[in-house]
Amino acid sequence: MREYQDRAEARPDPFILYEYFDLLEQSQSAVAMLLEAPRETVVFVSNASMGVNTILRNMMWDADLKDEILHFDTIYGGCGNTVDYMVESSYGRVSSRVIHLSYPCEDSEIVTAFQDAVQASIRDGKRPRICIFDVVTSVPGVRFPFEAVTAACKEAGILSLIDGAQGIGMVGLNLSRTDPDFFVSNCHKWLHVPRGCAVLYVPLRNQHLMRSPLPTSHGFISKPRPGQPVAQRNAPVPMKSPSHFLNNFNFVGTLDNSPYLCVKDSIQWRHDVLGGEDRILAYQRDLARKGGRLVAEALGTWVLDNEAGTLTECAMVNIPLPFGIVPDGTVSDEDRNRVGSRGENDEQVHYVIPREHATKVTAWIKQTLMDEYNTFIMIYTYHDRWFARISAQVYLDEDDFRWAGMTLRAVSERVVSERPMCS
Repeated sequence: MREYQDRAEARPDPFILYEYFDLLEQSQSAVAMLLEAPRETVVFVSNASMGVNTILRNMMWDADLKDEILHFDTIYGGCGNTVDYMVESSYGRVSSRVIHLSYPCEDSEIVTAFQDAVQASIRDGKRPRICIFDVVTSVPGVRFPFEAVTAACKEAGILSLIDGAQGIGMVGLNLSRTDPDFFVSNCHKWLHVPRGCAVLYVPLRNQHLMRSPLPTSHGFISKPRPGQPVAQRNAPVPMKSPSHFLNNFNFVGTLDNSPYLCVKDSIQWRHDVLGGEDRILAYQRDLARKGGRLVAEALGTWVLDNEAGTLTECAMVNIPLPFGIVPDGTVSDEDRNRVGSRGENDEQVHYVIPREHATKVTAWIKQTLMDEYNTFIMIYTYHDRWFARISAQVYLDEDDFRWAGMTLRAVSERVVSERPMCS
């Protein structure tokens, strides 16, 4: 990345005009091959949220006010807010519908929940237009049956938008086979590309829907207006691709796009140094499962998974901490600020904490892990339990997970002894 930045800063005009687009095309070709997608169907954006925003903001909603966006309740917060904004800014042209899940659940249950939501939308007089779902959900961090839900979208005649923020480099992907209507995945998470870089895939059949990148820039072509000629404006860079889609997204103004140029180098490094994608994915998946069990043993809890084991078909594991949440008012005044009551319905909930303290406890755990243990572990609450979401990256091994288990155990014991909710 530094090399590309230095070349751009040393001679900006020659680099942008004569080198940048060739380098960009090399990275696009490399990532297209990795995704098993046609070269002309992939472009880069800064992150997955930008990709989701680009897709939704290019959608044209029908004036009959029946269009509906479907999404699961595990949607990434920023993307959920984008859906809310689309509903708010459309003046009633589009609504949204949430599909509720309760993990651990089987893949078939997720597909059924989607199909039930489609039927409910139709019964309510709505027209389900597009469904947003993940490759690996963020909270909890589990593999989503994106292939099966994509197929269910096709069967229902609904557009599929796969948010693969956690995807490329962690889960095997074949977009030609899965054939979603839209797909975006961060390259700066599991593909080892510098921040921020995401690949946006739009098959040829849908590229006419993507009228503009964000922001609209030099590749945009306006539609003819009655009695007015189409504006011919000068572009500062050559629009040399025969694809309007590529021209539209390849240059959107002066930005540091050096991470985009690193994609080909990252993929090459993963092949030459790490042994290729198959070896990487297998190592990460195996380490996540073994490491997850080690952390669970240290905490005296378990690993979140379903009976089929599909939730852990990725490189993330979710392990509950040994304490849970109880509703406000269910703890006596004497115990109100004291942790130590055993959960009634779960032998592995060793302590309970009033809900009013949950946010403070979560913040304290994260801050303590960073300040005193020099690490970061994603801590979140789900179904009245605290969970640790741990990622099995290639630079980790089982000893790292043993250390994580001991660290989480020590911090959990400190929650009990130091009572940070009372400070």
